[in-house]
Amino acid sequence: MSTVKIPPVLRSSTGGEKQVAAEGADVGEVLRALARQHPDTERQLFGEAGQLNRYVNVYLNDEDVRVLQGLDTPVGADDTLVILPAMAGG
Repeated sequence: MSTVKIPPVLRSSTGGEKQVAAEGADVGEVLRALARQHPDTERQLFGEAGQLNRYVNVYLNDEDVRVLQGLDTPVGADDTLVILPAMAGG
């Protein structure tokens, strides 16, 4: 099972958990497994068409999945996904 690290801003949606174990063969499956376990995370992670929300950055072992294969990026059992909401400001 992969580990998903949850940022402080999303922890209220995961019952305060800092990390969650989730199964899946790729990033999309792992994030959807997280959303099944904690339904409040789904609207924060995914847009209406099921794509990754543009204000959410996901890293697989320190690599941005957007520069890999996006939601189709393969994930191994020992891998770690980190969710980082994009920060705005000036």
